[in-house]
Amino acid sequence: MSSIVAPVQRAASIRAEIATLWRLSWPMLVGQLATVGMGVADVAMTGHVSAEELAAVSLGASVWSIVLVTVMGVMMAINTIVAHEVGAGRHDQIPHSVRAALWKGLIVGLAGCLVANLCTLLFDHIGLDAGVAERASLFLHVISLGMPAFACYRALYGYTTSMNATRPVMVIALGGLAFNVLVNWLLVFGNLGLPRMGAIGCAVATALGMWLMLGALVWWVRTAPVYRSTYPFGKWEGPGWREIGAMFRLGLPIGITYFAEVSAFGAISLLVARFGVVQVSAHQIALNFVSLVFMVPLSFGIALMTRVGQALGEGDPVRARFVGWVGVAMSVAFGVLSAGFILLFRWEIARAYTSDLAVQAMCVQLLLFAALFQLSDSTQVAVASAIRGYKVTRGPMVIQLLAFWGVSLPVGCVLGLAPGWFPWSPAAPLSATGFWMGLVLGLTVAAVLLTAAFQRLAQQRVATAV
Repeated sequence: MSSIVAPVQRAASIRAEIATLWRLSWPMLVGQLATVGMGVADVAMTGHVSAEELAAVSLGASVWSIVLVTVMGVMMAINTIVAHEVGAGRHDQIPHSVRAALWKGLIVGLAGCLVANLCTLLFDHIGLDAGVAERASLFLHVISLGMPAFACYRALYGYTTSMNATRPVMVIALGGLAFNVLVNWLLVFGNLGLPRMGAIGCAVATALGMWLMLGALVWWVRTAPVYRSTYPFGKWEGPGWREIGAMFRLGLPIGITYFAEVSAFGAISLLVARFGVVQVSAHQIALNFVSLVFMVPLSFGIALMTRVGQALGEGDPVRARFVGWVGVAMSVAFGVLSAGFILLFRWEIARAYTSDLAVQAMCVQLLLFAALFQLSDSTQVAVASAIRGYKVTRGPMVIQLLAFWGVSLPVGCVLGLAPGWFPWSPAAPLSATGFWMGLVLGLTVAAVLLTAAFQRLAQQRVATAV
């Protein structure tokens, strides 16, 4: 009888964990999609002003997104720290950790603001039209004013999601998207008597939106009952440099990892540009679509980091391992579904983005490779998040740096740009296709190495606890 009961109980435990991870994940998914939607709205609305304004937004946003994603990664240390404290029942420590994270957010936000402004110096040396370079620089100067708010928002974001309260980030992100679209409509086009600012109107809308979202989350934390036992604003506290230093040691490797991934995709976009409009357009369409799809496993990963951290905080490494593998399985299952969807509907996806037949055909070819790497991409983001739940961040950083800059880019360059370098090189450059082959290989390497690292780490913690 026990041989029957045990599998039934295990199946029930798996179903319960899947339900918990989904409840945590879906509000974050909606919030992530709303955040991405702000960038889509910026590009779509300025595209109706002029080609120059669209170019300025596209160029400024490409730099801005790299800085933004890096800052987001650096700030993710608070997720794991609060999750461990929740699991351990150390609610009295959480307010102190959140206050330290807010100080860290201010530091990181100001640094991100400085970096974004310094990047404008590059625009004068890459052969841009002078007018576009000036508008892109002004775009970055204005939008960077929102970076301190964004970094502090991510501190509170990590706090609230690790407390299992994810609804606020969904509601606030949707509100931020609505605000962004409205202010864009007013300032980009000069409606209701306001000045017609074009690209700069987008920057104003985004910067103001970030401060609005921070204010909304502060208000939510101040008023919602779920935060009363861990309320972080009950007293003034200066920066605790020891705690801030520990958060940097945890968060910097995550930020470097995010930077490596985003910058690798950015570098590929620049390298593909030499092959003409069709290749560039097809690459950007395929990249845009897979970026949207990636929001699902990324949301699973953030929830998984919380659940693993809480289990370890409770002193239960067996449950942490169980939670980790369930979350990875969920992400892999989604990878299978998304791969099948892309394979079946790749022509429809291409047609939704463009009516150009040549771009459609090239995009369909690239989407085949996108379908191939769905499984490895979903696996690597989930496993890396599970490992970070153990407060281990340097190992995933090394593996993902190797995958993107040691495998994907070099292999992509050999296949896409440089035939004849090696005996196995193609007879002619494969252009964008070669780079996407490199992405498939690099993501597969990351998935295999990270899975092995998680298995070893989880087993070690279980063995140590016995």
